[in-house]
Amino acid sequence: MSDPGPRGQRPDEQPPQPSPASGATGSTTPAVTAVSPAESRAAKFTSANMVRSLLPLTVIMLVVVGVTALRQNPDDPVRVVDPGPSIALAAERAGYPLLVPQGLPAEWRTTSVRTDAVDGAPGDPVTLEIGWLTPAEEYAGFVISDGEGVDPLDDVLDGATGDGTAEIGGETWDRRTSERGETALTRTAGEATLLVTGSAPDEELAALAAAVGPYRAP
Repeated sequence: MSDPGPRGQRPDEQPPQPSPASGATGSTTPAVTAVSPAESRAAKFTSANMVRSLLPLTVIMLVVVGVTALRQNPDDPVRVVDPGPSIALAAERAGYPLLVPQGLPAEWRTTSVRTDAVDGAPGDPVTLEIGWLTPAEEYAGFVISDGEGVDPLDDVLDGATGDGTAEIGGETWDRRTSERGETALTRTAGEATLLVTGSAPDEELAALAAAVGPYRAP
């Protein structure tokens, strides 16, 4: 019987040979590929990283929007407007001395203003409308115009019934009741017609009429 040799190998068997890539020790070493700085940055530029980087900015924007909304309207939906520019334009282009309510308390909040002086030329008929939310949380409006057939006047005065006169602020106002049951105070000043009306109580409408006077530029 032949000697099996070391570890029981038969003479005709060859021991396993290391692969060329194994080196002298027989262990396999993976090849290392150099990564450029550009490739490294690109690997970090993933969707998850983008979301994480934008998250702080998004939170800041939401906080700013929320704080702004609370400051503008914490519990009150009323949108207050500045009537100054429209009044100044109407005064500049009207062919009559403009009369407007002035010096009203802060509780009178201006909610609307409109004038056709924007589209007119100096001397053309000019209509000015201003609306307020009164301290009683009702609506009061003022109209002045030297135009004929002006809707803001006709809409209230057409069909209104006379109800005598009222002495307010040293002026005589005709008192009427509109078809909607609202009080309307009206008078003329030269070529202009003035109107005070709304759902506000008579005391507030009288206060608005008493505040009417010649426009004084700020």
